[in-house]
Amino acid sequence: MNIATLNWGDLSPEKFLAQYWQKKPLLIKQAFKNFKDTIPADELAGLAMEAEIESRIVSVNNHGNWQVDHGPFEDFSQYGEANWTLLVQAVNNWSRPTNALLTPFAFIPRWRIDDVMVSFSTPNGGVGAHLDQYDVFIIQGSGKRRWQVGAPNNDLSTLLPHPDLKQVSAFEPLIDEITEAGDLLYIPPNHPHNGVSLENSVNFSIGFQAPSSQELWSSFADKLIDNNLGEQRFGDATRKVASSSTLISNSDQQQLKIFMLEQLENTELFEQFIGQYLTQSHHALELLMPVNDIDEEKLADILSEPEILFMPVSGLKAAIITESQTTLFLNGDSFPIDNQSLPLAQLLAGQTPLTTSQVKSFNSCLKNTQLLTSVLNKGYWYIE
Repeated sequence: MNIATLNWGDLSPEKFLAQYWQKKPLLIKQAFKNFKDTIPADELAGLAMEAEIESRIVSVNNHGNWQVDHGPFEDFSQYGEANWTLLVQAVNNWSRPTNALLTPFAFIPRWRIDDVMVSFSTPNGGVGAHLDQYDVFIIQGSGKRRWQVGAPNNDLSTLLPHPDLKQVSAFEPLIDEITEAGDLLYIPPNHPHNGVSLENSVNFSIGFQAPSSQELWSSFADKLIDNNLGEQRFGDATRKVASSSTLISNSDQQQLKIFMLEQLENTELFEQFIGQYLTQSHHALELLMPVNDIDEEKLADILSEPEILFMPVSGLKAAIITESQTTLFLNGDSFPIDNQSLPLAQLLAGQTPLTTSQVKSFNSCLKNTQLLTSVLNKGYWYIE
């Protein structure tokens, strides 16, 4: 299977973004030919037994009562053979084949993607009809599932009484189809949807991060506080006599707004904030730090081996900003770079494995060596 090939049919990434993205749902039958699960069900269950990996089981009984249990799990036998779903977050951080599922969606920048959640469902398993606040692509793996997707509807405010489930009342579906291995479903934010497994089945959900304004402002304020920035006081040297001592005038409001926004106008500060914020993983990464730090001399020794591969850890988020200060961002860490180290930084951000000969071609430049040893010592890249 060539996972990098997404069969769009009559569509294209450009047409998809113009006609469907955040507008209406879409089902593409056999978007991936000969699709095979990127992780076996028993290995997925193994991940759900790990404390650092977020997982949950959603089940429903014959009376329609829903239950959510959070991992880590020790045993699954109590759930029986039907009516439950295991959901594991950020499986792409632990499974390189699962991380490769992101490749077909590279027409959307990597910072926008959150993770790949994988679910294993028994017959009649699901999480109920619900809404999400983010975009999602769902690749059907093994098994079959019935999907219903509706349009946004303000009348769907009836929430079923469970604190862990965002369930809604019944809705009129725009899509009502049975998905099979290789089918691709796109669901925009706030579109009600419901997936019910018809047999043991696996779904791969590529979820997108969409920070709220509140989250951005709060994190930006934290950035100012952590770096002792923004301590300048408001000034009004051109003030005129007030018409009333009890009035906060429109002019004063505008001046205070301008004063607050001055920090956002600091391009270098904002670039550092947004690069770090958008590349910070929301889930645990399997960092592979060397036992002893790698320096220039040790890197030279390593490069004496002909068949070394330099690999990124699975699920790593990376980005480059090239405005006021060109910077490589990896998992919220920033690495200032210049024109000499930009080609290497682009390869590191692209996360293509590097061979010995490729690294040697960069290693004659001290700044390249320093960049490479830095990301190796942080555990973001490792030597295979």
